[in-house]
Amino acid sequence: MSDTEQITTKAYVVAERGGPFELRDVVLDKLHPTEVLVEIKYTGLCHTDLVVQQGGMPIGGYPAVLGHEGLGIVRRIGSNVSDQSLMQGDTVLLSFHTCRQCRGCLEERYGSCSQMTETNFINTGRKGPVASSPISLPDGTPAHGQFFGQSSLSKLAVVCENSVVKISAKPPDLSYFPPLACGYLTGAGTVLNVLQPRKDNKLVVLGMGAVGLAAMLAAKALGVEHLVAVDLVEEKLQLASSLGATHTINTSTAQDLNTAIREQFPDGVDYIIDTTGAAKLLQASVEALSHEGTLALVGVPPPTATFQVNALDLLLSCKRIVGVIEGFSNPQKLIPKLLELYYSGKFPIDKISKCYPAEDLHQAIADLKAGRVIKPVVSWHNIH
Repeated sequence: MSDTEQITTKAYVVAERGGPFELRDVVLDKLHPTEVLVEIKYTGLCHTDLVVQQGGMPIGGYPAVLGHEGLGIVRRIGSNVSDQSLMQGDTVLLSFHTCRQCRGCLEERYGSCSQMTETNFINTGRKGPVASSPISLPDGTPAHGQFFGQSSLSKLAVVCENSVVKISAKPPDLSYFPPLACGYLTGAGTVLNVLQPRKDNKLVVLGMGAVGLAAMLAAKALGVEHLVAVDLVEEKLQLASSLGATHTINTSTAQDLNTAIREQFPDGVDYIIDTTGAAKLLQASVEALSHEGTLALVGVPPPTATFQVNALDLLLSCKRIVGVIEGFSNPQKLIPKLLELYYSGKFPIDKISKCYPAEDLHQAIADLKAGRVIKPVVSWHNIH
């Protein structure tokens, strides 16, 4: 296999907006100088993949190969890849792609890249007047690729070098790690990079999915003494309690989130992280903040979602609302830090994921939608 030849592999293809994930043959283009060929071992399944599949977020076109939480082994390295330490056989996580030229990127707050939508959803990471996708169908039909710089719902992936994070990890742990590239990074990064709470602060997390639990685990790792988990599924709240939440609120039974929070903390709370995008909860969250409190918006609300904020009240109370994408993180730095926390027992992500064979992707999706699993990860070991 050379850098100049095309490769046929298996990938999940979404043929059209709203179409199913179909395991099909695809053809990968030859490697460009700043790309890396990765044999995918595991792929985390994220809600964003499902939203894009259904057409709820923009993408360069269909057919498309999605997937943006890949873990694999380096098989080929482009001739102009800048990381000279990267070698064939290295284990890598595949994270989001950024322009590396805007102010956010130059300050290593890559999650705030001004080109986030264009570089991860609309375009590939390739440069030049004809920035073609590296993926096509066997009949020559182009398929949108390098979703988040990777398109890792595939046995092999042509990946932008900026998406590659070399890690030191060995089996049997590997199946736990793909969500570190996006979901866990987003939740933990919001705590570690943006909010940076003190031990005596009061922090509330809305939504006990992968992002929310990662945020809570990161706050616990910092020693935050008051952690409130909020969800409408009691089993998720029980899991959160077992992982360190000091208080729980079930929104399916609580009359009002603000009231429920202030029953525990009459003066309100310092930080609220929303991973749900639910407008009703956002409204109550602003009301539940203490003086100088901060609401971090992490979840993606539907386009029609609105909530009312009185600007004068916001000013006089010194409250803050901040939108956070990918934890405003530099994956090259945050992912190794999260791995250190995991190996020290302070970030037990092995408690919140489940691994499925890649051929059972549809079951993994069904379990995710039904709330039977927090974070599904698919294994490509049986796909040839």
